[in-house]
Amino acid sequence: MRLSCDGRQARVRPHTPREGAIDNATDVTASNFTCVVRPEWIDNNGHMNMGYYVVVFDLATDEWMRVIGLDAAHRRTQEVTTFCLEAHVTYHREVRERDPLRFTTRLLGYDEKRIHYIHEMFHAEADYLAATNELMSLHVSQTTRRGAPMTLEILDRLGHIQRAHDRLPRPPQVGRVMGLGARPTTR
Repeated sequence: MRLSCDGRQARVRPHTPREGAIDNATDVTASNFTCVVRPEWIDNNGHMNMGYYVVVFDLATDEWMRVIGLDAAHRRTQEVTTFCLEAHVTYHREVRERDPLRFTTRLLGYDEKRIHYIHEMFHAEADYLAATNELMSLHVSQTTRRGAPMTLEILDRLGHIQRAHDRLPRPPQVGRVMGLGARPTTR
């Protein structure tokens, strides 16, 4: 099932993922999230405002957490949650009102308390990379509000995903450093 940004099932035209892209059509370990750019997300430049990229990437993160087992039921029963420790967005091509979006998520690494991953946002019909969002999340006890180890079940699931994702080429946006000396993300 493809989930949309409003939580309903979404329909997106079939596609062929580019090299390195992961989705449920090719690998069951990836998240499967789609969205359509809403009119209220458009800025004075006629494209999606940068703040809404973060909003939509956060919705993709919710789906990613569900895929790895850190869903609402798990968080409630285990009294845990996740906090974002760091996030980095790169913008490649603009998206406009009503453009369909699809997201892939790749696990870059994890330990007992942290998850490092990257989302790629694609135009779902034209199949171009629009943006990326690299994140580091911390698994947190809701009681202490401090980092807490994940359950063995979640760690096993992450291990399975990591083995699959390690076979893929690393996106060039991973670990990107911002500065005037850095190569631009667009041409």
